[in-house]
Amino acid sequence: MHPPKRSPGEEGGGSAEADAKKKMKRDCTVLEPRSYQLAIFEVAVKRNTIAVLDTGAGKTMISVMLIKHICDQINGSDRITDAKRLVVFLCPTVVLVHQQYEEIKSQTSVEVEKYYGLKGVDTWTAENWKKEISQNQVMVMTPQILLDALRKAFITLEPIRLMILDECHNATGNHPYTRIMKEFYHSTIRKPSIFGMTASPVIRKGVASSLDCEDQLKELESLLDAKICTLTDRSELDYFVPCVKQVNRYYDCNDIRFEGLREKLLQILTEYDCEIEKLQKGNEVQYKDASEIIKDSRKSISAYLNRILVCLDDCGLICARQAVKFSLESNHIPQENDSAVLSAANALCNKFLQAVLVGIVENLTDGYEELLNSESGCKRALDLGYFSPKVYELIQILYSFGIRCLVFVERIITAKALERLTSSIKCLSHFRFSYLTGGASSSVDALSLKVQKETLESFRSGKVNILFTTDVAEEGLNVPDCSCVIRFDLPKTVRSYVQSSGRVRQENSNFIIMLERGNVQQRDLLFDILRSKYSMIDTAMKRDNTSPVCAHLSTDFDAREEYSVESTGAKVTAASSISLVHLYCTKLPKDKFYNPKPNLIIDQLSNNLFACKLLLPTNAAFQTLVGPAETSSQKARQSVCLEACKKLHEMGGLDDYLRPCADVADLEGLDEVDKEIGKKSTAGEGTNKRKELHGTATIKALSGTWAHNKNGVKLQAYRFDFVCNLLEIKYSSFVLLIDTVLDEDVGSLDLDLYLVEKMVKAKVSPAGVVQLDQEQVKKAKIFQELFFNGLFGRVIIGRKPAKKFLLNENTDSSLWSPSKMYFLLPINASCTKSVEIYWRGINSTISAVQFLRNVYSAPDPDFSTVGETRDEGEICLANETVKIEDLKECLVMAVHTGKIYLILEVLNDLSAENKFDGVSEKSDCEFQTFNQYFKKKYNISLKHPNQPMLLLKHSHNAHNLLTKHSIEAESASSETKKHKKCAPTKKPEAHAHMPPELLVRIDVSTDIYKSFYLIPSVMHRIESLMLASQLRENVGYNTHRVPTFLILEALTTLRAAEDFSFERLELLGDSVLKYTVSCHLFLKYLDKHEGQLTSRRCQLICNATLHRLGIKQNIQTYIRDEAFEPRRWLAPGQITIHPSPCDCLIDNDADSAYLDKYIIDDVKNSLIIGKTCDKGHRWMCSKTVSDCVEALIGAYYIGGGLDGSIALLKWLGLDVSITEDLICEAIKAASLWDYSLKVNEIKTVEEKIGYKFGAKGLLLEALTHQSQQELGISYCYQRLEFLGDAVLDILITRHLYNTHTDIDPGELTDLRSASVNNETFAQCAVKHNLYKHLQHGSQFLLEQINDYINGFRESSNGSDPSKPPPKGPKVLGDIVESIAGALLIDTKFNLIKTWEIFQKLLSPLVTPENLELQPWRELSELCCHHGYFLELTCEKTKKGDMVNAAVQVQLEDVRIVRSAVDRVKKEAKGKAASLLLKDLEKKGLLHSRYGSHMKQVDEVSNGEKLCEYSGISNMDLDEMVLPDSDNGVPVSINVSVKKGGPRSALFKLCKTKQWPMPTFDFTEVKQSNGGKGAPSQFIATINLRIPFLGAIKLNGEGKLDKKSSQDSAAMLMLYELQKQHRCEIHEML
Repeated sequence: MHPPKRSPGEEGGGSAEADAKKKMKRDCTVLEPRSYQLAIFEVAVKRNTIAVLDTGAGKTMISVMLIKHICDQINGSDRITDAKRLVVFLCPTVVLVHQQYEEIKSQTSVEVEKYYGLKGVDTWTAENWKKEISQNQVMVMTPQILLDALRKAFITLEPIRLMILDECHNATGNHPYTRIMKEFYHSTIRKPSIFGMTASPVIRKGVASSLDCEDQLKELESLLDAKICTLTDRSELDYFVPCVKQVNRYYDCNDIRFEGLREKLLQILTEYDCEIEKLQKGNEVQYKDASEIIKDSRKSISAYLNRILVCLDDCGLICARQAVKFSLESNHIPQENDSAVLSAANALCNKFLQAVLVGIVENLTDGYEELLNSESGCKRALDLGYFSPKVYELIQILYSFGIRCLVFVERIITAKALERLTSSIKCLSHFRFSYLTGGASSSVDALSLKVQKETLESFRSGKVNILFTTDVAEEGLNVPDCSCVIRFDLPKTVRSYVQSSGRVRQENSNFIIMLERGNVQQRDLLFDILRSKYSMIDTAMKRDNTSPVCAHLSTDFDAREEYSVESTGAKVTAASSISLVHLYCTKLPKDKFYNPKPNLIIDQLSNNLFACKLLLPTNAAFQTLVGPAETSSQKARQSVCLEACKKLHEMGGLDDYLRPCADVADLEGLDEVDKEIGKKSTAGEGTNKRKELHGTATIKALSGTWAHNKNGVKLQAYRFDFVCNLLEIKYSSFVLLIDTVLDEDVGSLDLDLYLVEKMVKAKVSPAGVVQLDQEQVKKAKIFQELFFNGLFGRVIIGRKPAKKFLLNENTDSSLWSPSKMYFLLPINASCTKSVEIYWRGINSTISAVQFLRNVYSAPDPDFSTVGETRDEGEICLANETVKIEDLKECLVMAVHTGKIYLILEVLNDLSAENKFDGVSEKSDCEFQTFNQYFKKKYNISLKHPNQPMLLLKHSHNAHNLLTKHSIEAESASSETKKHKKCAPTKKPEAHAHMPPELLVRIDVSTDIYKSFYLIPSVMHRIESLMLASQLRENVGYNTHRVPTFLILEALTTLRAAEDFSFERLELLGDSVLKYTVSCHLFLKYLDKHEGQLTSRRCQLICNATLHRLGIKQNIQTYIRDEAFEPRRWLAPGQITIHPSPCDCLIDNDADSAYLDKYIIDDVKNSLIIGKTCDKGHRWMCSKTVSDCVEALIGAYYIGGGLDGSIALLKWLGLDVSITEDLICEAIKAASLWDYSLKVNEIKTVEEKIGYKFGAKGLLLEALTHQSQQELGISYCYQRLEFLGDAVLDILITRHLYNTHTDIDPGELTDLRSASVNNETFAQCAVKHNLYKHLQHGSQFLLEQINDYINGFRESSNGSDPSKPPPKGPKVLGDIVESIAGALLIDTKFNLIKTWEIFQKLLSPLVTPENLELQPWRELSELCCHHGYFLELTCEKTKKGDMVNAAVQVQLEDVRIVRSAVDRVKKEAKGKAASLLLKDLEKKGLLHSRYGSHMKQVDEVSNGEKLCEYSGISNMDLDEMVLPDSDNGVPVSINVSVKKGGPRSALFKLCKTKQWPMPTFDFTEVKQSNGGKGAPSQFIATINLRIPFLGAIKLNGEGKLDKKSSQDSAAMLMLYELQKQHRCEIHEML
């Protein structure tokens, strides 16, 4: 329902009550379209339209209606086939983008998003834009964003159905609106619909006549391809649009000119300008950058004075004083690393402003501020010139008019000064003032987007009443309650007049224009503006809206001249080419001493023609280009830059989207394999965050079908010999029989096996060929099946009464898989060299198996076949009678369970009729005698219940014997146990009591029995080596040159829990990879600059690429990422009793290449990394694959040198090469440099480094900084630095790897980090005086080098130990790296020779003894070692340019807090950590790495306070307070009852409360019941120290293992803390 039009009787205003009713009615209908909105909407649906309506008339409502209409059409159609489905809403300012976005979002249900520069869209790619287009229906953005995206071809006009142009009168000149229409819209076949919105369609300052107005309207229509639509009947519009009354307020001319003050200020300017100019003539100024600083400083003081004088003339002395203060605030803030010239110039600027301030204040009387407290005082201030008449009149206006007011001024400084002044006037104290300005983001006076939004919101909400603003608030801003607009400065155009007057949104509000009395110029300007306004309205209303739009005829130069990329459609025009060339230069490598930029030199030719010469930096794709002759200098610049853009694209400087390739790898010149590698990685690829499902490789050497042959078989024999370090303990030898000849370093192996309190040396050696006939194969299979299942599994399966014997006649084929086929058989003890299989024991085993087959094949099994008669001294077993003395250490099998035992003793005083004493944990026993036990439990009636019972030793699970343990661990302190791997505790063995008649004897010695427990560990190592050898065969490089064990080490992760892992090799491989790729790129791409080489190197050696290469070659299937679990190891013929069912929902076999299943965030923590299921699938971190690839590179470097690593890289798919011809090309290129003027310089450097260069140009290039390019030098050290960085990395890493073979991999990494860094190299440059030969052109750089040298020498002398050592400029480290690169090339890539030179230069290198960790790292490790929680908070300072880092740690009796401030977060954190470390050192807490220098104190006396230590006082510390977390409020905590749950909950509580970690001690006790052989229990004692409140000590319950006892004690501690109201426990299952 449409609102009624205003009746004629309502014309001319009305009473206040009528106005209130009118406003209420308008508010109630604001969301319903009005008739004039519907009328324009209907026109806009049919054709392209420019809606010309007054501000506040609801143009946005019409656009919203159009959006709904378009989206309804799209939703009703087939969205897949409807290509044009997008609405683009363009707003000229970011503030309007936010405003219109919120409006569309609130009025519609469409998917809408906003886009502007600060959102980072400038760095987006085509994929980013494609995603946004697919996800949204409406896109609100600034026109520049759309223009850039169109030029790069990220967006085309094809998918756009409707394009809305807010404030479309801006479509003039070179505005983005104009560029979009001219460059793209008019050349598009399927054009989008256009809807423009404006209140002032005149595109110039005003109109000279009706004809001129018509021409301007036609020009706008032609450009936008749309017809203007306005209202002929304004009655309804007048009803809804507030009636604004224009009021002219006049002020007197300012008669007080302060001529004397002006002259004095100009004199001060001249004086300080000369002072700054003198800096140019000083000895310290030698370079161009210093000259530019001086030039800029002179410009700055002149600009400051101009602003101050404008405020003086326009506003008076007080505002001029405020302008000086603002200038002081905005002047350059001194920085620590400022150059001396900059500091001096800045100091002079500040002195100049201070002198100006003094000059102004001298003209103000003391206590002038009191004048502002009264109206008469303000009049007095006017008379004295403190206020200008204009400002005084403004004060009167503000005092008289409404509450919500906008004051428009021309300059930012005026807005700021007036805001400060009016805020201090007492009669205006009931107002709240603020200011709103725009401006470039680089301007010191500009407000950030965030501040602009906050200021506008404050004005809209009423928190601010009076807002001083520039033209930034003229267009489109909606402030519904604005009741008054004041034009302090006159509008310059009709557009400005219309837009600013339209900000008034209240009925009968005022638009106040301030005019100077008698100023004819101002009067004429205002008259022209008003005449233009009414002419514009009249012309627009009288136009024929049915006539067609005039065709757009472009005469622009850039519209005729453009360059486009055929493959993408990206284009650059002449107008945009200059900015693109500048952008290209900004992406070239640079530092703070040199900023690359283009230089355009204009040459005026004859006939009024101009030509332009373009000079680009020397690291650009080309350096010089001359453009064609043009009729103007601007066109000449555009012409040459357009040609430059074409050439840059052709040479690879710009990509196909016309983006600079300076920091993006140029894929055009690369191999096809490289292009494949260069593709964008998938989510999380190569990171620990990504978890992937992979299979495992099958060991081909162990596969076969020979076990099923009927004709016998010849097998390769490998003998296992075992020797214990305790000579009285013997082990039997075994033989491994397989169908494959193993590699020498796999089949010949020495292995240490670590048992409790002893060690066994295992030796594997080839033993020739063994031939077995069919019968022997059959017996060997049965022997292997029985023992491996009997010892480590089950031979009796199922439950009674359906129990079955596993090794029946029909199970042979099902137990033997072709993927794993070999024999492990005992050897005769008398056979020391050859292989004689122990057939006697095997035959005995066959007899036992046959007996069990007979027993279990009968319908009613009889477990004892021996009669009741027996001789004296004999015992009846299940199948025979045996003398008692023959049973000692005899191996037997229980016929009712299938378990294998070792007989320890015949218990003559115990029979089956005796009282049953079970040894389980169950306290209640339901059996009276052993006889009753076997009857009730197994349904066995004993035939010989009175025979002596046998004491048997249980067979047990196999253990991992490959990991080294300390046999002294049991005596280690509890603190040491927390941080070192301890040996397994030797527990009392649990034995069994068994009636002899249930046992079958096996004639196998105890030595053989014991050897079975060694075999799983030996075979695990051999199988691992087989896999490594298999991978080596796949690589194919000089097969036996790289040791198999080295490859195995590269494939073994920390999770495998071996005594070795890939970490050391990974460190080396990382350096080798970086070096080989760097050399390859340096030699292959001689025309690419350092930025491109670095970008490409990062792309090739990143974890994502290594992951992709590794996956491609199935390396993931060879990785050992799981600790060896002997219980899950299976020999052929063995069935697992510890299954791990596959729940991966994948049918692939284990050795499938890539299962293509991964998880990025395991939120539920449901994955177990490394654990292999029965199908061979396992979850693995994606980064593990990348790390193993690097480790393999390191292994091949150790085994095969650089050739080996390059061969591996080529096998992986990375085609790198370092050839002689490429090296010669590089030397030839450097030989072109003219070094004739630097001969002595070069000779001196050669003497210092101890090497004479063949190609002198290489050394000259290595010493030349890029700032020399401004002096015409066409080379710099950046490319050599790129190479030298990799050279020094590999040389130092290789040296550390070979020198420190016994240190922890983490410490090796620390050594490399301490040796390969800019600071180390900078010190080298200073120590050998290499810095003196640096060729550069920067005053700032020279000063920084001198400052560092002075600071370095002071630090070396130890004059001020508390002062941190200085940090060297990167340039000093760079020249050392570049010299290394030059030396490598000159020696033709001889690493040995290069290291001979640089080992002397870099000596002495860091060693483990003098290694110093970074303060934060040291503090973190120290607190972790002692169980203290470390807390870090980092906050920006109020100014936002510094970071305040606060580090705190809670000890038992005090909390220490230290803070530090720096511009860089990392530096601030390090400084705070360094201070805290000093406090802890006084407390006696030192990092364990430095334990040799000072005694380590692990615990602090209970009664001591930190402040009582000598040298530490309360003044030294930032804080010494009770912990905030201990505020009496209980902490709610969830406790899982599963194993480890109570401990985790307690640790979490301690972290929350900032308490030190609890400690545990153990007591081992015997069980009271159970008899001989009963197991022990552990009781844990927990000690928790609560700061300032003492300690709590509790004992847990007895448990069979230590971790369970810890859980028990932790749970009791949680209950105790709950009683003390320190926590609330919520138990979870």
